[in-house]
Amino acid sequence: MKYVITWSVPTEKYVATMTKFLAGGAPPPTGVKMIGRYHGLAGSNSGFIVAETNDLRTIYGWLADWMHLMTFSVVPVVEDAEAAAILSAVKR
Repeated sequence: MKYVITWSVPTEKYVATMTKFLAGGAPPPTGVKMIGRYHGLAGSNSGFIVAETNDLRTIYGWLADWMHLMTFSVVPVVEDAEAAAILSAVKR
């Protein structure tokens, strides 16, 4: 399943967060495919990741290492074809 992970860095944690990011890049763990990570242009203190995994626990573990610095929202998503198939099955 695919997930959109929105992230935000409080101003007081910005330097520590960017230092940590630049040191290691925050790669996804085994079992998570990062489709893309996008940084907002207003200081890069917010953005989102599109990731795919069969085990949501791997995303939780990935983000847990950053939760003392950032806030996250994780939303499962489907693509157009999947949404169309679901909507087609809805009884009206």
